[in-house]
Amino acid sequence: MNHDPEALLALFDHEMREHARPDGPGVRIERTGDVVRQVGAADDWNGVVWSAPELDPARADSVIEAQVVRYTALGHDEFEWKLYAHDRPADLDRRLLAAGFEAEEPETLLVAPVAELSTRVTLPDGVRLRTVRDADDVELMARAHERAFGSDWSRLRHQVLARLAEDPDGFVGVLAMAGDEPVSSARMELYRGTGFAGLWGGGTVEAWRGKGLYRALVAFRAQIAAERGYRYLQVDASDMSSPILRRLGFVALSTTTPYVYRSR
Repeated sequence: MNHDPEALLALFDHEMREHARPDGPGVRIERTGDVVRQVGAADDWNGVVWSAPELDPARADSVIEAQVVRYTALGHDEFEWKLYAHDRPADLDRRLLAAGFEAEEPETLLVAPVAELSTRVTLPDGVRLRTVRDADDVELMARAHERAFGSDWSRLRHQVLARLAEDPDGFVGVLAMAGDEPVSSARMELYRGTGFAGLWGGGTVEAWRGKGLYRALVAFRAQIAAERGYRYLQVDASDMSSPILRRLGFVALSTTTPYVYRSR
């Protein structure tokens, strides 16, 4: 298995960006030659996932403007351009800002070969892990997320419910339960037709942090990914989770920054 970071990044760009698949029911991928973008309803993730390496400064501004026109015509007042540090032209970030996009916090793109990750789950006393099965479990995920991050989960609730109802084999939700109380939750997206599965979430309520729950959730999902034949796990990691993931065997390939356009 090739673990060279440049080769892994090229594979990620090819499978997950240039040849992106819809990330849930009711969304579609549009390809223009210059960009690959996802389009869905207002509660879905809408945005540009890839831009051609050949995109040059002479055309970049008009390509950016074309995305604004496209999403606005579809009735979206918000969408994202998911920019990676190695994307071209080198000043694409500046051009997005000039076009009215706002940069959010950057994250580190981390990838690990599934076969080399530990799948041993070690939990604190009184905590058990289980997969999400129904709408009641989704509400438990929402409660854990909102207590962990202090942010609204309404959009993610819509997406997770849609996945459970229409594409359960492409999604895994995990709950960490202390008795009847959710103390952590996480998700895994299984990108069929690629070798990648993506880890998302992993938020733990404050009283339960520092007890190994994040590592346990990674190991639990790695076990499922291995059973289903996926070769790599991918994470867009915050500064808080990145050091943990590196210690577990993940390798940093690039950084990614959401540039968000809001028309209102």
